[in-house]
Amino acid sequence: MKIEKCKKESFIVIGKEGSTLDGPGFIQKLWNDANSHFGEIQHLAKKDQNGNISGIWGAMSDFSRSFQPWEDFHQGLYLAGAECNEDAEAPDGWTKWVIPGYEYIYVECENDGIFPEVIQYLKENNIPLAGAVHDFTCPQTGRSYMFFPIRRL
Repeated sequence: MKIEKCKKESFIVIGKEGSTLDGPGFIQKLWNDANSHFGEIQHLAKKDQNGNISGIWGAMSDFSRSFQPWEDFHQGLYLAGAECNEDAEAPDGWTKWVIPGYEYIYVECENDGIFPEVIQYLKENNIPLAGAVHDFTCPQTGRSYMFFPIRRL
């Protein structure tokens, strides 16, 4: 597991929102919905200098929408979507979240055990988790990462 750090200022994600209360498999259902209707927000997606979409995010928050970790890491909200321009407004059926700026530890998702491995790393190194963990997929490489906020900016 290769642990890296970065700082990311506040950013916008527009996507399909659901919660753990929606039952098993709800995250995959959200991604299926978001992917099958992506054309509705494609024009809002933030792009890099080459015109590529900047990022696909599985953003998370506690039920209070304060971007704290899920309750017991098992209950909370999930937003399956794309990073969008600051002034973008969510079309009907979509939800806009403004993710606060954080310093993150991030790791590539090389196996299904990455989340507990990083949580253990944080505990062993006395690094508090400062917010909800987010999933990120790089559109250029298709690689998936988990972003663990360790300090609010």
